[in-house]
Amino acid sequence: MIEVSNLGKRYGTLEAIRGVNFSIKPGEVVGLLGPNGAGKTTIMKILTCYMFPSFGTATVNGWDIFERPLEIKKLVGYLPENAPLYMDLNVLEYLSFMAESRSLKGNTKTERIEWAVEECGLKSVVYRGIDTISKGFRQRTGLAQAILHDPEILILDEPTMGLDPNQIIEIRELIKRLGKEKTVILSTHILREVEATCGRVLILNEGQIVAKGSPEEINREMKGEVFLDLLLKGDREPAGIDRVSGVRDLLKSSSPAEGLHQLRIALLPDSGAEEAVFDWAVKEGYKILSMVPKRLSLEELFIKLTREGRE
Repeated sequence: MIEVSNLGKRYGTLEAIRGVNFSIKPGEVVGLLGPNGAGKTTIMKILTCYMFPSFGTATVNGWDIFERPLEIKKLVGYLPENAPLYMDLNVLEYLSFMAESRSLKGNTKTERIEWAVEECGLKSVVYRGIDTISKGFRQRTGLAQAILHDPEILILDEPTMGLDPNQIIEIRELIKRLGKEKTVILSTHILREVEATCGRVLILNEGQIVAKGSPEEINREMKGEVFLDLLLKGDREPAGIDRVSGVRDLLKSSSPAEGLHQLRIALLPDSGAEEAVFDWAVKEGYKILSMVPKRLSLEELFIKLTREGRE
């Protein structure tokens, strides 16, 4: 559905993105993650043919962005980070105008507007001027125009920006429903949103993709780091665990109450160190209240990858 090859974009001497490569299959919901300035919005603008790259290329549904931009635009529903709305229109007038610009007419136009209004929760403000509605409702109106023409591909830049917690849940559910039939690319700073809606993530830093795949796949690529969260009971502060065979590092240690000790340790990949840690705790006279193996969360992966890039 989408193929990106050696994509790059320069603004003067600034390289917003450089050497970006990825592919997205039909029906995938893919999240773009990265700090501000990482290149997420630039990639989205190129895929929507809003701008062209400085080098490299991309194809959407087999069409080259340089050769068939109009055909690509017909396939795509796009919600920019700050949705461009006409403040002198009401919500229904705006959606009617957008429907006509997408060549929707008659009953089809009416049905699509009614569907978008229902899906995006706009019934209560449909006759109100856009200049009088809240930021959250404006964001919903922008999303409604993006899905109005039933596009095959949705490209959403911060789709839940400005929404309250209940509205965020509703839009997440809408994106998941749409993702069953459409290809969706979304960018966000809310990592829980990606975990809740996306099957795959692309993590960007300083204009390059530093990791891609599901969180589990990214974890394996990062040498499959495994952690143990321990809760021990004993009279002494734990010492010497970082010298146990297979233990790479002691990441944190705290004593939440007298006699209780919480530890998180990093294990070497495929070392089987869990048994050695258990033996160490028994030998040192601690009671093991819990011992839980974990992998890095998406938030921890994001921080690790973007911080290491800066360093």
